[in-house]
Amino acid sequence: MAKLLTCLMLIVISSLSMGLPSSTYARKTGPPSPDSTEKELWIQDISYDGRQTIVTIHFYVQDLLAGENKTVFVVANASITADSPSDFGQVRVLDDLVTVGPDYYSTPIARAQGLITYADLNVAALAMNMNFVFTSGIFDGSTICILGRNQINLPEREVAVAGGTGIFRNAGGYALTKLYSYDVEKEYGVLEYTLYVTLPGLSPRMAAAATALHADV
Repeated sequence: MAKLLTCLMLIVISSLSMGLPSSTYARKTGPPSPDSTEKELWIQDISYDGRQTIVTIHFYVQDLLAGENKTVFVVANASITADSPSDFGQVRVLDDLVTVGPDYYSTPIARAQGLITYADLNVAALAMNMNFVFTSGIFDGSTICILGRNQINLPEREVAVAGGTGIFRNAGGYALTKLYSYDVEKEYGVLEYTLYVTLPGLSPRMAAAATALHADV
């Protein structure tokens, strides 16, 4: 264990101070070790190819459209929204819980906050402007911003990672999302997200995050 950590630290120091490429900096593979916690499992991969860092993140968004604890609200409708087959012109604001697993009581890690607008006259497709605000773990206090068109009747959709703050400053990449489940009666949906985030270089903070993530390997 101690030897592995020492080797990992040497790789990080070499990459940062000498600019030497490291083909794969750190990766979470195989089943979790017995002492791994659920909090670690949503960060699937942190790698460095000598030019950029790639971070793979997987989580679930709890989308509550009704009830006392609803987190999605309609704030505007267009003059044609009521008669539109695609709810064109409707604007919603949301502040959804983000969890490690699909269950609502799974470990919370972030909030999904932003605006979604129904922006297609013919099919239900959203123009999204949303931030994932991390509230725990090694990314606590950082954000990732996603933008793009989300045609919600497709089995899987892709939107762009358009930036970020904190450890995700200057972020790029893309996010894949799909509906995990939906309770029609309760108007409660669970959305599954996988983010592939790219960052220029390898920052000391991200290197430390990878070291902390794999300290138990």
